[in-house]
Amino acid sequence: LKGFLLEYTGFHELELFMANQVFMPSAWFVKHVIGYELNTYETTLYFLPDKGYIEVNGSCSGLKQFYQWLFLMILFPGPWKKKLWYIPLGMLVIHLENIFRIIVLSVILIHWPDQWHFLHDWVLRPFFYVVIFLMWVLWVEKVRGSKVHKVKS
Repeated sequence: LKGFLLEYTGFHELELFMANQVFMPSAWFVKHVIGYELNTYETTLYFLPDKGYIEVNGSCSGLKQFYQWLFLMILFPGPWKKKLWYIPLGMLVIHLENIFRIIVLSVILIHWPDQWHFLHDWVLRPFFYVVIFLMWVLWVEKVRGSKVHKVKS
């Protein structure tokens, strides 16, 4: 089913587009702000000389987290007037967090390559869900507003 969905729904192209949107600013920041020497090809950063590479593929796109955020906010109660600005804002935060994640992984690859897989799998990947949880808490506690009905006795 997954292969069918990826091939015939355009989801794969969207995933690749989103991966590219994460790759481009990450590569620019790593090269021009941090100053690492690297080459790029498609959505892969090759660190020079022979320091390794990071491929930003479809699973790194953040698209799955966008959908999780969207469905969480659609299903959770709250005024649609506020949801119409809070959902896109949350997606922007997720996207920026993903760019930050690739930048941090680049630094880890150069300075602590032995720690890369652990930090990728057990720290930075779950960090997505910490960010989503904190945005949800902010929604519940501050943004959506609450209507408390007092019962007259």
